[in-house]
Amino acid sequence: MFSTRNSPPPAYAELHCLSNFSFQRGASHPEELVERAAELGYAALAITDECSLAGVVRAHSAIKRKSLPLKLIIGTEIQLADGPLIVLLATSRSGYAALSRLISRGRRAAEKGRYHLTRADIEHAGLDACLALLVPPDPATLDDTTLTEHAIWLAGCFPGRARLAVELACGPDDASVLHRLLQLATQTGLTAVAATGALMHDETRRRLADVLTATRLRTTVMEAGLALAANAERRLHTRKRLGTRYPQTLLDETLRIAELCTFSLDELRYEYPTEPTRPE
Repeated sequence: MFSTRNSPPPAYAELHCLSNFSFQRGASHPEELVERAAELGYAALAITDECSLAGVVRAHSAIKRKSLPLKLIIGTEIQLADGPLIVLLATSRSGYAALSRLISRGRRAAEKGRYHLTRADIEHAGLDACLALLVPPDPATLDDTTLTEHAIWLAGCFPGRARLAVELACGPDDASVLHRLLQLATQTGLTAVAATGALMHDETRRRLADVLTATRLRTTVMEAGLALAANAERRLHTRKRLGTRYPQTLLDETLRIAELCTFSLDELRYEYPTEPTRPE
């Protein structure tokens, strides 16, 4: 669609990827995701499990253990109870701490295995050291008016730090969806950025992903029907493939965001609490 057959593969950083720590959704281990991303030559990979930071530890350990040439970005995916699906990325240690507090708040507000977060939680969470991606819904349910309202709200919460994620899954209306999202980005002032919302490291996990979906819906794969993904596109793709799917500007923006996310788990150290003592 965009780059030619003889063009070199574009540089890329994946900003929205779930591991199997997103229960009954992600179909690949964190270790498999970082190894595949490094194999594909990605500049960075964000592990963004749903209301969780559980997968990033194994991802970080795998990168260190195997000396992978890959930057790990720490983030999380949040489905707001009264708003859109967003991805939050920590740019610094304070951003990581804010994400941790937000996740704890969401988990404590619901029964075990679930979470509950609202727009108000986001507005008062102190996320100044985080970036936010607005993830549009499935094209079949994409409503421009609602998405515009969500975009304006997110831009207000994250001034200069909000982006519109453009996730194309090789559907029949990809060209139309891309046009609509680029128009919305222009109208709302959000910069558009490419992403895939990956649930697996490669297409061999498609069947497992279907089983996970059916299990989550408490039905069988045969009866799940249209609830199953139409294809195996929610995976880590070759950079050549991404270059034919997205405009170069959207791919370049992934690198700019990756550069802003400087936090590493290596920065964390145990801090022994100060013991209260009586004055002499």
